[in-house]
Amino acid sequence: MYFEFKRASRIFTIIVVFVVSEKYISMCNLRFIVLAVLWKILFIHSCVFAQLNTEREIDCSKLVPGQGNTAQSEPDNMAEGNTVDYKKATSIYDFTVKDTYGQDVSLDKYRGNVVLIVNIASKCGLTKNNYAKLTDLHKQYYDKGLRILGFPCNQFGSQMPESDGDEMVCHLREQNAEFGDIFQKINVNGEKADPLYKYLKDKQGGIFGNAIKWNFTKFLVDKNGQPVDRFAPTTDPADIAKEIEKLL
Repeated sequence: MYFEFKRASRIFTIIVVFVVSEKYISMCNLRFIVLAVLWKILFIHSCVFAQLNTEREIDCSKLVPGQGNTAQSEPDNMAEGNTVDYKKATSIYDFTVKDTYGQDVSLDKYRGNVVLIVNIASKCGLTKNNYAKLTDLHKQYYDKGLRILGFPCNQFGSQMPESDGDEMVCHLREQNAEFGDIFQKINVNGEKADPLYKYLKDKQGGIFGNAIKWNFTKFLVDKNGQPVDRFAPTTDPADIAKEIEKLL
């Protein structure tokens, strides 16, 4: 796509230079220039649109496990905003994370929304119910301002083997898990834990210590970016609905 765009841009430049270099510019020339400019605008728009919708063009049937379109198969925690000291953070808006394709995403984009943050896994005994119930929450409350953020994590029994990128997207599609935004695989415990999770655990500790105990631990964040509650892996997402409604 990039090379097609570059080549088209060169052709456009040659045409404009040729037309402008004429001793006079007739009405026909002006029309030609206008059409050429419009053509280039439409071409750029089509290129950008195609890039933004890459995920819609994934052929999951041809995807080979372990060879998805991914920048990292293991968490690297290198999002630009992740250098923030979690102890000095004032809200989740201070953090930047990476989406499943490795692009930085500032959590400030969720300002004004109620946010549910979940560490997900594909091979866990809790997966089927959580995927289904989180999808239900998304459908019921998205228009009212709920945003669900899924962070794949392979720290618990290696139950999230899928790679980031296409493989992760295809896995969720196959499971009809359409509950929100999916981010790059991270660690949630230990020294290499993502700073966002260090912050969440610091603000909402768990029973028998702050460590995440298993897949599908859930953090509820209010419209000001403040973690206000933490729910155990075994808590059914449907049982969180009332707490979500209070914040909405």
